[in-house]
Amino acid sequence: MLCYTTVRTSLEYIGGNAHMGKLEIRQPAPDFELPNQDCTLVRLADFRGQKLVAYFYPKDNTSGCTREAEGFRDLHDAIVAAGARVVGISKDSVSSHAKFHSKLELPFDLLSDTEHSVLEAYGAWGTKTMYGKTSEGTIRSTVIVDEEGCVAAVFAKVKPDGHAQEVLAALASLSD
Repeated sequence: MLCYTTVRTSLEYIGGNAHMGKLEIRQPAPDFELPNQDCTLVRLADFRGQKLVAYFYPKDNTSGCTREAEGFRDLHDAIVAAGARVVGISKDSVSSHAKFHSKLELPFDLLSDTEHSVLEAYGAWGTKTMYGKTSEGTIRSTVIVDEEGCVAAVFAKVKPDGHAQEVLAALASLSD
């Protein structure tokens, strides 16, 4: 499949290098099928014809992940108006997601990737350093997938505060 988008060079990679794992701009996004907080399987193909904001985060109910989820929740209507849907993906269990989803009253799905295969495919799993300690885990990042199922923009190693606003601005630019 050939993928063409109207991505501006300045938006192609935000906050990172030219690659995020194996992920490259305009390549077909890695396919996925993961259970959401209600155990319903959600597939990349379910979003065909609309943009998808897939944000990858380390852990439910932690301060940074809560702030990030709240940011996407608070801007959800604007993101939908920009022609996109949102999903959050982490290695947490469906049960953990159900509690987090309910507690924050999130209007979008949280997908459980306990084997971290989708996290790996999207370059959101790897070595990270926090407080001087190196470990393997989820790298907080976001990928925008276009209407054709191709990678349109990547935000690598993001900060939770204000990130949803950055994504909303990128969606607006992708529509130009």
